[in-house]
Amino acid sequence: MTSNQPKAVAAGRFTGINLPYVTLICGIASVGGFLYGFDTAVISGALRSLIVQFDLTQNPALQGWTVSSVLLGSMAGAALSGLVADRFGRKSALMLTAMLYLVSAWGSTIAPSLDLFILARLVGGVGVGIAAMVIPLYISEVSPPQIRGGMVSFYQLSIALGILAAYFTNGYVGRLSDQALGEGLRYLLEERWRAMLGSVIPPAGLFFLFLFLVPNSPRYLVMRGQPEQAFRILQKISNAQTATAEIQDIQKVLNQKPASFRSLFQARLRIPTFIALFLAVVSQFSGIDLILHYGPIILENAGFSFQDSLDGQIIFGIILALFTGLAIWKVDSLGRRKLLFLGNAGVVVSLLTISALFASPTGNQTLLILAISVFIASFSFSLGPLPWIIMAEIFPTRVRGKAMSLGTVVLFTANWLLAQLFPW
Repeated sequence: MTSNQPKAVAAGRFTGINLPYVTLICGIASVGGFLYGFDTAVISGALRSLIVQFDLTQNPALQGWTVSSVLLGSMAGAALSGLVADRFGRKSALMLTAMLYLVSAWGSTIAPSLDLFILARLVGGVGVGIAAMVIPLYISEVSPPQIRGGMVSFYQLSIALGILAAYFTNGYVGRLSDQALGEGLRYLLEERWRAMLGSVIPPAGLFFLFLFLVPNSPRYLVMRGQPEQAFRILQKISNAQTATAEIQDIQKVLNQKPASFRSLFQARLRIPTFIALFLAVVSQFSGIDLILHYGPIILENAGFSFQDSLDGQIIFGIILALFTGLAIWKVDSLGRRKLLFLGNAGVVVSLLTISALFASPTGNQTLLILAISVFIASFSFSLGPLPWIIMAEIFPTRVRGKAMSLGTVVLFTANWLLAQLFPW
């Protein structure tokens, strides 16, 4: 190790890794996942106010469009993400997502009409779609192999933490009184959806500023004919020997013939492609995003007050974060297959229980909260993170990027369809 090289952590599998630096840059990238969760979940608390503000009570199609517009934008962003990441670089793509989050949050907050609100949400959705593809890609490309899985998994946890933060924010705004407040805050709180949507602005701004601290992806630099710069970054992440090996591996992969989307449907890849797309669709059709987006309205229909429904969402967010963390901790020791079976069984039983409680004229509110909690817990350690992990493992390196991109688009498409149709 040269004298001017950063001190690396030397303990077990972390030997030769500059763990503080890797954690810093992966943590900053994961803030984009936090914003992904925050931006898509914050609408749940704002929806009731939006329905009143824009007189949507008798128009379920527009209610669905108000929620699902961000997901339609996500489909477009996911479709464009590979092109943006390869053309402009992973770091530039991340900065673009931060700017899109900022524009969307500001536009949503000040929107004078439903049309402009929808436009702002579509813009934010494009950022979500790009983030969903580029953030795990960037993290995997700057993380040494020994800790790559853990760093990518932390991105999944950051999404759950963003969702939880959105629920806490919605609950806090819901409790605020507009008495004795300045005119600016009075304006936000008289139409509380504005304060809820505007709460995305500070973390989005911080994300953009923090991105100046992260390096570009070594793989992108090698693609652009800058292996020396890529080597310097990899040497800072680990050491000279590991950096040399990584550069050689990157060049070897880049020298292979580029894969096409058509290759995913050739004979030897049809089954992995079916598994990946099937899991992407089923994970969304389980209904998890109906809880994330429509949770307060669902609880209000079960007899809860508006504030109690916001508090219920906080409980659901805590469970989502805890059991996502459990999945990250146990996925390697328990195995993907076992977690999928256990989680899916819990999803089926809890959904049947929820349906029975809604069908009963004397449905028990406590049992309903418990059943939804079991559903979220079951999803969070199985159908939530596992489709992404499995997609990353069952495809050869040459086609993995194309497969992940297709899976992301299909997932957002299923998500959009369900969110659009649910109110109707």
